[in-house]
Amino acid sequence: MEELVGLREGSSGKPVTLQELWGPCPRIRRGIRAVTPVSCPGGLEWLKERLFRAREDWYFLVALGVLMALISYAMNFAIGRVVRAHKWLYREVGDGHLLRYLSWTVYPVALLSFSSGFSQSITPFSGGSGLPELKTMLSGVVLENYLDIKNFGAKVVGLSCTLATGSTIFLGKVGPFVHLSVMISAYLGRVRAKAVGDTESKAKEVEMLSAAAAVGVATVFAAPFSGVLFSIEVMSSHFSVWNYWRGFFAATCGAFMFRLLAVFNSEQETITSIYKTRFRVDVPFDLPEIFFFVALGFICGILSCVYLFCQRNFLRFIKTNRYTSKLLATSKPSYAALVALVLASVTYPPGVGRFMASRLSMAEHLHSLFDNNSWALMTRNASPPWPAEPDPQNLWFEWYHPQFTIFGTLAFFLIMKFWMLILATTIPMPAGYFMPIFIIGAAIGRLLGEALSVAFPEGIVAGGEVYPIMPGGYALAGAAAFSGAVTHTISTALLAFELTGQIVHALPVLMAVLAANVISQNLQPSFYDGTIMAKKLPYLPWIRGRQIGSYPVTVEHFMNSNLTTLAKDMPLEEVVKVVTSTDVSQYPLVETRESQTLVGIVERTHLVQALQTQPASWAPGQERFLQDILAGGCPTQPVTLQLSPETSLYQAHRLFELLTLQALFVTSRGRAVGSVSWVELKKAISTLINPPAPK
Repeated sequence: MEELVGLREGSSGKPVTLQELWGPCPRIRRGIRAVTPVSCPGGLEWLKERLFRAREDWYFLVALGVLMALISYAMNFAIGRVVRAHKWLYREVGDGHLLRYLSWTVYPVALLSFSSGFSQSITPFSGGSGLPELKTMLSGVVLENYLDIKNFGAKVVGLSCTLATGSTIFLGKVGPFVHLSVMISAYLGRVRAKAVGDTESKAKEVEMLSAAAAVGVATVFAAPFSGVLFSIEVMSSHFSVWNYWRGFFAATCGAFMFRLLAVFNSEQETITSIYKTRFRVDVPFDLPEIFFFVALGFICGILSCVYLFCQRNFLRFIKTNRYTSKLLATSKPSYAALVALVLASVTYPPGVGRFMASRLSMAEHLHSLFDNNSWALMTRNASPPWPAEPDPQNLWFEWYHPQFTIFGTLAFFLIMKFWMLILATTIPMPAGYFMPIFIIGAAIGRLLGEALSVAFPEGIVAGGEVYPIMPGGYALAGAAAFSGAVTHTISTALLAFELTGQIVHALPVLMAVLAANVISQNLQPSFYDGTIMAKKLPYLPWIRGRQIGSYPVTVEHFMNSNLTTLAKDMPLEEVVKVVTSTDVSQYPLVETRESQTLVGIVERTHLVQALQTQPASWAPGQERFLQDILAGGCPTQPVTLQLSPETSLYQAHRLFELLTLQALFVTSRGRAVGSVSWVELKKAISTLINPPAPK
């Protein structure tokens, strides 16, 4: 078919194609061609290839960061309006306790019921934070439809309703935003693969998902450095340095765009930290205070172990209890409404909520806890009134009660939020749990800081100078230490610095985080690992004391020796019997039944399809073998990696972690003798940690 041609207006009469004539921006394109060297006629194609070739991911990462920043800011904007509407309703209903109670409780009950019902009706994968499932996926396990784009809408709507309840339910959005970012990354990856005509690579997908996890954290806190490090610590057991730049580049784009939108909306004058502090810079702490910061770390580590133990066992109890499990199976919105009613009733301000600063939002909680003034000293000779509405300039008034004192309200806040957060984690809805843990840690540090300010009202003498103790510094250290101990991460120290814009407490905060992790990592699994165990997701446990006990244990001690092999010289009748009597996904292919030399792997699906479509033109009485099916086109896979019976448990475990493997065959001098999967590794590690009692 001939191309249609036309004449350009004002031209010399040379015809051009209609595609060229009607193309966008003709003058600009002609100008570019004019400056393109004659010796390089394919200059534009070269530029397009360089910009959009499959190996360059700059444009992909920029799009990911900008999209997540827009979603984060839009969600914050909408949620802020809904929360203000709730406060207006509570304020305008009058002084009647019944109407005020109903306006305070019905709002979160309705929102949580809708959040749970809507998200679960779309897909069950939208509940929870999503981090345990993502960690399982990055370890090599395939969770079908977990990153499907239809989950995105359910997660966004459900999370928005959850956050619109404010501090009544006391939940955050870090985990769900990581899940949202990973879903967008997976979708953009598929779009890019179709656009460039490239096949989807599993290794490339893992690299992009790791970068997307960092973007999710960075667009919540506007903290690119800690976002990258936190995602690495939580999601990966090993990390490739080659993928480092992707995470930082995408996280920086997302954090920058997120804070830039606040400036454009006149919320900030310039790009600054989210939670500003006014800590003393010249001498932020005295040298003897290092001891108290380390002690705070140990306290946070012990309390984190208590929290993790209670949370994990209570989640198991809810799933196994006859009444709660039936309610969760039949009516999740009813369970969410019941829990929301309990939590909202407890936080009702004229009631128990008066003693736990329930009128403050989660952001206001942090702003007040990071205050550098000592509330105990300020209320020693004065009793500030409880205002009708929270005073933005004096948020600490919400923490004071004449009969309860500052210490009583802080201690009561910790006790109540401890069990309330555990109860809230059982609700099947999109929600994050990092921010509440961060605030609880800040309250722990604030309580210790207030006690020290009373014990040393003039400060600790060091070198002849006296500097007052700043309880806000202890709140900062407590927030980083407790959240780091619960999640088994060190990057929470850097997150605290990026959130507040202060680095004057760098050394004591880091020492507190390390001390807390020393306790928690040796006594309890992390919050996300514990959730994986409670949900019974596949996981590969760590080996503790690797250098001591894991090397003497070799593969021959724990491998599965009952290996079903398929030999090339095996008759098809026996092949059919093996396939119908087993349910494994793949079979080891050996050369002959006698030699058992491993030569490849046959997928069960391919083998069944080949057996069903075998030709019917065989001669009567002719015996058919497996090699005839293989020669007819049944695909096989080469064995590129295998274990030896002398391989140590530590080496096998490290290999499974590094390459995200699910199973490997064991060969001795080429002969297939067994297999090792996650099941065998977990049993061997369990035996190593808890050896059987001697008979």
